[in-house]
Amino acid sequence: MATTLPTSDLKSAAASPLVTLRGSGRPLRRTDALARCLGVALALVSADAAAAAMAVAGGMLLTRQSIFADAAGISDVIVLPILACAIFALSGLYGGYGPSPAERLRLRTYSVLALALSSLVFLSGYGLTAGSAMSLTVTTLLLVTLGFYAEVAVRGFLIRKGVWGARTVIVGTDACATGLATTLLAQPELGFNPIGFLVDGARRTDATQAGQAVALLPILGAIEEVQNRSSVEVAIFCSSADFAASDMAQTGPLPFPRVVVAQQSQDLQSLWMQTRLLGSTFGFEIRRDLYRPRNLGLKRLADLVLTWPLIVLIAPVVALLALLIKWADPGPAFYVQQRVGRNGRPIGVLKLRSMYVDAEQRLKDHLAADPQAEREWLRFFKLRHDPRILPWIGHFIRRASLDELPQFWNVIRGELSLVGPRPFPSYHTDGFDRRFQALRRSVPPGLTGLWQVSSRSDGDLAVQQSQDTFYIRNWSIWLDFYILLATVPAMIAGSGAR
Repeated sequence: MATTLPTSDLKSAAASPLVTLRGSGRPLRRTDALARCLGVALALVSADAAAAAMAVAGGMLLTRQSIFADAAGISDVIVLPILACAIFALSGLYGGYGPSPAERLRLRTYSVLALALSSLVFLSGYGLTAGSAMSLTVTTLLLVTLGFYAEVAVRGFLIRKGVWGARTVIVGTDACATGLATTLLAQPELGFNPIGFLVDGARRTDATQAGQAVALLPILGAIEEVQNRSSVEVAIFCSSADFAASDMAQTGPLPFPRVVVAQQSQDLQSLWMQTRLLGSTFGFEIRRDLYRPRNLGLKRLADLVLTWPLIVLIAPVVALLALLIKWADPGPAFYVQQRVGRNGRPIGVLKLRSMYVDAEQRLKDHLAADPQAEREWLRFFKLRHDPRILPWIGHFIRRASLDELPQFWNVIRGELSLVGPRPFPSYHTDGFDRRFQALRRSVPPGLTGLWQVSSRSDGDLAVQQSQDTFYIRNWSIWLDFYILLATVPAMIAGSGAR
């Protein structure tokens, strides 16, 4: 039987009356919450203002026409950034806490569309011209894309400085609490900055679980003591039962500005979740949007609309890479690899050749001679030092994922979607459990996916399964657009690519 300890025996983990922020070495005070929010808001506003000014300049440069100047004599470079930042603020993008990255993209896009429509209404009173309408259209597209990348850059900077995300405590030290802490620490972009665990003073705590929790974050003490500690912005309870028990045990209201009640279930949505009032209670509405025919039709339409222009743009790049490959190693520049597609149907995925012609024999010889490499292969189905890859050109096109460019033709053929779980060879999919294999086969595979813009080759089979399941359960066209935009910096950085 596991040993249990009273809460008082855990207080040594929080000896100071102030909590220290991870990595800063600086104690947190009550005024820090407001200062953090103001600092985050200022950084985001500055980035959006700069991105909006660049979008306006880009629109004027590409169309040789201003939006407002001819009609109303207004300076676009001054007015548009101010209006954009104002509507972003009204949409909740500067709150320092709240929407996830995909949801922020949806709010940003709706805000820019609202700004564009209001500008059209305004211009119609002054005599809208074709030139100003075209300039507004280009500027609107640039506002979304440049604003998205500006936010990504600022968010990354703020995460490194330890100020992105609301300071969060997790109530409990059980497996659910430690699992949640691990997730939030690994994904700071979600907007929660966990600083420690709290325990319920009325309940006893398992010593083993407490020890595992302390390995991640400090135990700050009991819930009733939090008002004497640092300014906590969010408290997360791992279940509604824990929340109800703690709420009833308190003589007054829980001392947290915001409380989040977590619900763990692999089959539940977590993104775009909606609640429905059911009399005196409420329920979660669970949708399977990726299986609805109209959504599959919308996804296919988006694939075609976006892919045809991209094929025209990348054709010269693909031709140049093909020549370099043939120069590095005589043989065909392209090859077709058999992958598992939707409903288990095999598909021939078109790729630029990044390996030697005798790559398979080279792999067999290498694995037979190096047991450590064989273990790495069985876990990831990739190798950090792969003897099959062509020198310089092979590593370059794999690092930037340029070997995947010919697969836009697979998208046109309907064998792939732009976004979805990547189609793997059968030896790779066989490493997953049967239930997940069936789930993966039930949706269209993609050219890029959630795994590709996050872990890529650094994620093992368990990580791939978790992220692909999240995508399938939480699909929306906005999640697809988010992944498409996030693919560009992932390709440039080349993090995790092999």
